[in-house]
Amino acid sequence: MGTNLPAEVSSMSDDRRLVYSTDGGSPVPQPKRRPTQPSKPQLPNDGILRISRERRRGSTVSLITGLDEPEIESLAKELKKLCGSGGTAKNGIVEIQGDHRDRIVEFFERSGRKIKRAGS
Repeated sequence: MGTNLPAEVSSMSDDRRLVYSTDGGSPVPQPKRRPTQPSKPQLPNDGILRISRERRRGSTVSLITGLDEPEIESLAKELKKLCGSGGTAKNGIVEIQGDHRDRIVEFFERSGRKIKRAGS
């Protein structure tokens, strides 16, 4: 089977390039994946409460870690009331809005808990 196209048209077909095809063609190379790293190191569960401070979008948050799961919600509510500010309890961490580390340390020392100031 030959083509019945004039010589001018058949020479033009050699200059064309394929724009889209559904036959599979060569696969697109996949980007290399980066190794995943944990976002924050896990603190030891040694029974010692750790109070730290963190800056978030221009404001300060006091973080309390090392609490047992059953007491997190009730202590978060009590600490928010003590400090007179908002906060939350999530992922095993109590967050109190503002820098209230001194007040929180004093609260836990009165109740006889082991406590450490973490960070600066």
